Amino acid sequence: MLAQDIIIKPIITEKSMSLQGEGKYTFRVAKNANKIQIKQAVEELFDVQVASVNTMNVRGRAKRVGMNRGFTPAWKKAIVTLTEDSKTIEFFDGLI
Repeated sequence: MLAQDIIIKPIITEKSMSLQGEGKYTFRVAKNANKIQIKQAVEELFDVQVASVNTMNVRGRAKRVGMNRGFTPAWKKAIVTLTEDSKTIEFFDGLI
């Protein structure tokens, strides 16, 4: 898999923005990617040093449109912690 296929998009919420002060960044990642692949993809795309990766599978939520019921797709979230001497990810710098 290519790095662009592993990291789908950044997650920009109030909670994820508050974690940036601690050097933690949140991404939506490919469902079949493991922690090693996510670490390598972030290091390759953003030219930073990753200390650790925490992943979680997010269940789809029940939704209803009129009489039809269904679920949103399940997806995988990764919280990436950078090392102390690593630079920040420039994409997130303008968002704070």
